[in-house]
Amino acid sequence: QVQLVESGGGLVQPGGSLRLSCAVSGNIFRISDWAWYRQAPGKERELVARISSSYSTVYADSVKGRFIISRDNGKNMVYLQMNSLKPDDTAVYYCNQYLPTRNWGQGTQVTVSS
Repeated sequence: QVQLVESGGGLVQPGGSLRLSCAVSGNIFRISDWAWYRQAPGKERELVARISSSYSTVYADSVKGRFIISRDNGKNMVYLQMNSLKPDDTAVYYCNQYLPTRNWGQGTQVTVSS
């Protein structure tokens, strides 16, 4: 079973930056599409960004121009560089395949507040 371990979250002021990392175990990484999702309190989980096995990317409108998703096939890692953060970005962030499986990690909390 694939294991997903997210890290890099924290408390940041509006306008600040964070870089999230996701370590993926298993041998499906290279051939799979991966994505970052987030869930804010009281809201459903939503797709933030995804990256294909051929490195093409798609972003939610709410983060376009501010977030960058990337992957490192040699390290089985997925990253999310988050810039110009806003309070509305506050959420628990998860990585998973695209389309997601039921196998979610613990997520990493991102809080944007002054």
